[in-house]
Amino acid sequence: MSKPYNLEERTFLFAKNVRDLIYKIPSSLANTEDGKQVIRSSGSVAANYIEANEHLSGKDFDYRIKICRKEAKESHLWLNLLNTPHNKNYKEILNQLTNEAEELKKIFSSIVQKRKKLQ
Repeated sequence: MSKPYNLEERTFLFAKNVRDLIYKIPSSLANTEDGKQVIRSSGSVAANYIEANEHLSGKDFDYRIKICRKEAKESHLWLNLLNTPHNKNYKEILNQLTNEAEELKKIFSSIVQKRKKLQ
């Protein structure tokens, strides 16, 4: 998976790739519930990043970026929960998406830290 430099595009692709995965994995109670959660959290990363870019104030930007970080952490959790022997055929994509969630979390954490230093 090549990673776009544009963070808005990157967060969009993350949410889209999560959805593509959830459509493919076998249906089970755990996959359905965890899938719903990861669809919400991954979509929230992308949506809140768009909102951050349309911020009304510095505080609004900071708040949205912190939500992006929180939702990336949550996406990481749900993707890890989906990474079971039941879904072994999707292990590679699950690992890629889990790594992407971790990278996004680090990016948003870095933004938060840099903004704190500026204040």
